Amino acid sequence: MSRRELDAAGITDPRLRADYRCCRSLNARHGRTYFLATRLLPLERRSAVHALYGFARWADDIVDDLDRRLTPAERDRMLRRLEGDLARGLRAGGGDEPVVRAVADTAERYAIDPTLFADFLASMRSDLSVTDYPTYADLRAYMHGSAAVIGLQMLPVLGTVVPREEAAPHAAALGVAFQLTNFLRDVGEDLDRGRVYLPGDLLAAHGVDRPLLEWSRRTGRHDSRIRAAFMAAEALTRRVYREAEPGIAMLDPRVRPCIRTAFVLYGGILDAIARHDYRVLHSRAVVSRGRRAATAAAGVAQVLGARCRGRLAGTPVRPSAGVGREAEAFGGGSAGRE
Repeated sequence: MSRRELDAAGITDPRLRADYRCCRSLNARHGRTYFLATRLLPLERRSAVHALYGFARWADDIVDDLDRRLTPAERDRMLRRLEGDLARGLRAGGGDEPVVRAVADTAERYAIDPTLFADFLASMRSDLSVTDYPTYADLRAYMHGSAAVIGLQMLPVLGTVVPREEAAPHAAALGVAFQLTNFLRDVGEDLDRGRVYLPGDLLAAHGVDRPLLEWSRRTGRHDSRIRAAFMAAEALTRRVYREAEPGIAMLDPRVRPCIRTAFVLYGGILDAIARHDYRVLHSRAVVSRGRRAATAAAGVAQVLGARCRGRLAGTPVRPSAGVGREAEAFGGGSAGRE
């Protein structure tokens, strides 16, 4: 399937094809819900999405998931090397890392604003020193670079039926909604890394602080104040989803099923958190295989409907092989890091 994606995207250089495959592998391994939703995109657009995800994952791994013995200063140097490599790649093509070569090529093909990558790397660097966010405004400033820009990078790849600037706020909000969902789901794992990504003012409004969260994580005991705070975080996240949702109808009809599927599946994580009584400090909430399969089946139906309408309207549409297998793939995929 990777070969067909690359052929459809017009990526012919052998080295560049290998770079894109590297990004696709990162997406498949780490962004399972995101990867599976990507399979509902038109074939020729998938490689660009893999490149954007692969670069973001590479930077995130420098911050969190490489050798635990690396110091923050060493990680900072690695991020700065990556930033310099990307700047050269965006300016003149190429790059030292496969993810950089692929994302630089994608940025050129789709005229993605280079400042979005700079903002992203600035937020990644802040993770090396910032361990909490006193207010929601502080967190939103961080999430502009860590999440909103991802939606804005994706927008040129997805395409819109309205002026791009009209869809942009909704695309940014969707990136933020996805990240807020991850922050609530992963609050225990982030706490183990010394970070709290839930706004301090939201926690304090319910009598919750870091020591209480650490006590609950350490002992496995729950607390009604924590439950109330996590309920408030869920409500906040759902408000951001409502900000984002109108943007789906602004996208190219052929990509809407992919984004709608991701929208529903990520919202399903919030449902799972609520069903488990907000005990995310002690266990990871996941979307059931049945729900994943049902959501994927609905996405496949929308894809086929969009293709049919495109043909009736005389719009050339490239078929994607194996679309009937997507529901099975969603149902069988394990719920790893989203």
